[in-house]
Amino acid sequence: MEKILVGVDIGGTTIKLGFINLNGTIIEKWEIPTNTTNNGNAIVDDIWKSIQNKLDNQKNNIGLYGIGVGAPGFINVESGYVSEAVNIGWKGMDLKHQLEKRSTIPVFVQNDANIAALGEYWIGAGQGSLNMIAVTLGTGVGGGIIVNGSILNGENGMAGEIGHIKVDPEGVQCNCGGTGCLETISSATGIKRQGMNSILINPNSKLAKYYEDKGVITAKDVIDFAKTGDETCLKIVDYSCDILGKVLANIGTVINPSKVIIGGGVSKAGDFLLEKIDTAFRKYAIPKLHEICELKIAQLGNDAGILGGAFLVKQNLEEQKIQLK
Repeated sequence: MEKILVGVDIGGTTIKLGFINLNGTIIEKWEIPTNTTNNGNAIVDDIWKSIQNKLDNQKNNIGLYGIGVGAPGFINVESGYVSEAVNIGWKGMDLKHQLEKRSTIPVFVQNDANIAALGEYWIGAGQGSLNMIAVTLGTGVGGGIIVNGSILNGENGMAGEIGHIKVDPEGVQCNCGGTGCLETISSATGIKRQGMNSILINPNSKLAKYYEDKGVITAKDVIDFAKTGDETCLKIVDYSCDILGKVLANIGTVINPSKVIIGGGVSKAGDFLLEKIDTAFRKYAIPKLHEICELKIAQLGNDAGILGGAFLVKQNLEEQKIQLK
């Protein structure tokens, strides 16, 4: 009987799942809706029922090594306990044991940003790097830090919260309750906010005229205008990348990575964005640090989470000296 790994990536709208072999090849992947009604109480059942259904429909007899889950919110990695995940309604969810009870196989849980970092580390842009920083630029700024081949969790799972590093004491309030966090500037939300502020300051700008026509702007719009050389938008993008590059240089001083991986929706701007972040990183980093470090765009896209979940199982079972073949 062939045995495989299962990766699960729980998002606010959909849950991504995948059957993955020991080499990181995706055998099958699919999505189910995230049922957030009744405080998300049906989510664990939905995950296991979906996995069971796929197993029943497989032509070959397949066994499972275990399930690796990336979940949003505050997680105790050792116990697999999610103390709170606001966007899916969880408060005090014993995720690991609830899913193990249903599946009767090992379950391992990590923060969703860490899971994505593990995926890139295993077979993505971070492959071959023992020390790595992964940043996800989306609605917020997520982060995962890998040191000596393992995710850095910290005492209670809060390590790697890059988006909440304070960069502007006089800045705007963040959703975390703090002021001037990185994600208030360098996320899609932060870039859009700066764009809206620029419209108020300069109502005759190209961006302001675009907003007048469309009734809405996005971070992508700001970046697209910057690509054309628009001065207002270029200043916003340059500033956002400069702040992010400085933060990465400071984190790099602590962990000395060989790679920094930039992912998330904002990273779709590609080399235009990467070159600006890289320039800032090299401006602020100690020369010995940036000489050894390469900045790259993430490669795995939406598959990073399920691949990272699969690798989490593989890594944990190998540490337990369980034979995988």
